[in-house]
Amino acid sequence: MTSRPTSSAIARPFRPGDLSKLLPLNNSAVPAVNELTAEDLLDLVNSALICLVADIDDMPAGFLLCIGDGTAYDSRNYRWLSERFSNFAYTDRIAVDEKQRGRKIGETLYDGLFRHLAGSGRSFVCEVNERPPNPGSLKFHKRLGFEEIGKADHGDKAVIYLKRPPQPADRDRHA
Repeated sequence: MTSRPTSSAIARPFRPGDLSKLLPLNNSAVPAVNELTAEDLLDLVNSALICLVADIDDMPAGFLLCIGDGTAYDSRNYRWLSERFSNFAYTDRIAVDEKQRGRKIGETLYDGLFRHLAGSGRSFVCEVNERPPNPGSLKFHKRLGFEEIGKADHGDKAVIYLKRPPQPADRDRHA
């Protein structure tokens, strides 16, 4: 039996020099995420609650961009969630370098997000494409404790909305 490779990635906050490396990661993940220009990605990073970057050997191997509730973010999925929930952290996008997939980079990014927001009372929300299908992402999110909370068919895409309870403060985690 073979074991899955573990991540040697370190999650850290976005730095200005990351943009040129993250844009190709984002755009190679289409259709799981929408394609962006450098200006669009920078605008998202600047409006984000947090943007975490996974480094392997000091090179970005993936990123997770999270938007807080109560913003004017113009996304139909964000609006759907905002109409139903408050005090949330919305994973707008997560992208991992194709050559680095299978090394638990997504888990490293989410672990960084959960630790960053531990004790904040924010629940974690996202959506996964149902059309075009993204069964790997759905399985991944469910493994991390996300549960289905709704669906929407936008015509060009259909999505499944997911939610995970707030992360307790670190001191309460092992109680």
